[in-house]
Amino acid sequence: RAYIKIQDGCNQFCSYCIIPYARGRVRSRREEDILREVRGIVDAGYKEIVLTGIHISSYGIDRGASELLQLLGKLHMIDGLERIRLGSLEPRIVTEDFAAQISAMPRICPHFHLSLQSGCDTVLRRMNRRYTTEEYEKGCAVLRRAFERPALTTDVIVGFPGETEEEFLATEAFLKQIEFFETHIFKYSRRKGTKADRMEGQLTEGVKAERSRILLKLNEENERRYLEGQLGRQVEILVEEPVELGGIPYQTGHTREYCKAVLDSKQCLTGRIVRAVAEKQLENGNLLCKLI
Repeated sequence: RAYIKIQDGCNQFCSYCIIPYARGRVRSRREEDILREVRGIVDAGYKEIVLTGIHISSYGIDRGASELLQLLGKLHMIDGLERIRLGSLEPRIVTEDFAAQISAMPRICPHFHLSLQSGCDTVLRRMNRRYTTEEYEKGCAVLRRAFERPALTTDVIVGFPGETEEEFLATEAFLKQIEFFETHIFKYSRRKGTKADRMEGQLTEGVKAERSRILLKLNEENERRYLEGQLGRQVEILVEEPVELGGIPYQTGHTREYCKAVLDSKQCLTGRIVRAVAEKQLENGNLLCKLI
């Protein structure tokens, strides 16, 4: 798996974020440079790429319009590239047309990280996020119609300035409603020079820690339920390395949905993509799989 940075900078100016000031506005790499790099990586034996950047949904807008779908279409045509994984996406990019186009590219992994930050509309407005929870929910539904059991992951900030107990409970309820595969929980951290740093109602570290604890517990439950839904299904695993568990040799890797998988096999399969059946969920969150 190789990580390919396609752009830098951001034009969003979320009230808590220093990146637009530190990194500047969106700057997209030239398409031909990206394609050349990926071809070289594939020639070196890599099977999967992950497209990364500060705000990859903005790829191309500094040249006049979004070019992300165009780039994906050209990457999809590279011989030998078997998986394309998208980094964090702006929720508003997920339209029926966007989902239809990427679902027609079988090399696109059904794993989508849509940054949420809060499940409460009043907090989203203070954060200067440019969508509502209703719009976000519709994007998740679009992806779930276009892909079979896609893995949806997200980020959430707890303890944003002025976040009331009711607003936090709204976020908790929204996370339960969407049922993400994984939620990355961050305690709000002040950044000098941002609008949020000057806001009233800064919360104590104790309140942030307790709210983080609650959402981390919910994340464990959501992850367990999603992995349970994988049991009995055929999965594709990109094998990454051999390990020993209790003195028994296994092979480890990730599925297309980015579930951690353990193969009961003595063969060295590193670097190969294999088909298997998910048989059991282990305590460490891995799926125990059997080769087909």
